[in-house]
Amino acid sequence: MPRPVVRALTGVLALTAAAAVLPLASPLPAAADSIVVGGQPAPVADSPWAVALSSRDRFGGARAGQFCGGVAVAPTKILTVAHCLGEEALGGPVSRVRDLRVIAGRDRLSDTTGQEIPVRGVWVNPAYDPATNAGDLAVLTLSRALPQSSVIPMARAGDAAYRAGTAADVYGWGDTTGSGTYAPVLRSARVQVLPDSECARAYPGGREGTYDASGMLCAGDPAGGRDACQGDSGGPLVARGRLIGLVSWGSGCGRVGSPGVYTRVSAAVTWAEGRI
Repeated sequence: MPRPVVRALTGVLALTAAAAVLPLASPLPAAADSIVVGGQPAPVADSPWAVALSSRDRFGGARAGQFCGGVAVAPTKILTVAHCLGEEALGGPVSRVRDLRVIAGRDRLSDTTGQEIPVRGVWVNPAYDPATNAGDLAVLTLSRALPQSSVIPMARAGDAAYRAGTAADVYGWGDTTGSGTYAPVLRSARVQVLPDSECARAYPGGREGTYDASGMLCAGDPAGGRDACQGDSGGPLVARGRLIGLVSWGSGCGRVGSPGVYTRVSAAVTWAEGRI
């Protein structure tokens, strides 16, 4: 079984490594997970907390430099995943990315609507383990605040939104087909929270990745076809109006028997205590 694809590609090295698992059509550096597979356009007016991470210096201007997703959980705080800010993704330390920004309030990446806000602070979970994908979390601090209306509440431990069978929506600007067709506009796909046993069976450890229910959440479509993909990493998984997950990793995009794995937000709240 091939190594699961983290949902954000950064740089030529990352692009080459991912090619063995997921064919990518674009010759440009592409952020990890593709945009949502099997979804539909999702107007930002209805999901203002969904944001794009951008660096034109690193990824060029064709898609406004978008390489990952994120979600606003406070007016100056954005949750995303640690692997989006790693050297493999960015081609060097995040401290050297001079134009790291968050794009908010914009449906189509090529437009000039919404805001592009510089990031003034980055915290990457020191417990993140790229070998197992455990602890996949980062917090960005913005240089100016978003309106409170752009913030989504986080589901705490014990919230019914985490129950298996709950309908959820995943958002992103990533690959829509699993073959390098990146979405120009924000999209969403309806999936469902799956039993932890589904991901434990799919990802028992080793090269397949290791599913750990204490910090990860299993979601997807049991029949396949709807999932996050390359370029969607860090984007939100939302159920019952609350944030429950961040796109993290998986094997391919929308494959039967290979659900998506998300960073569990209730665990992220604990890891980032005092930083959100």
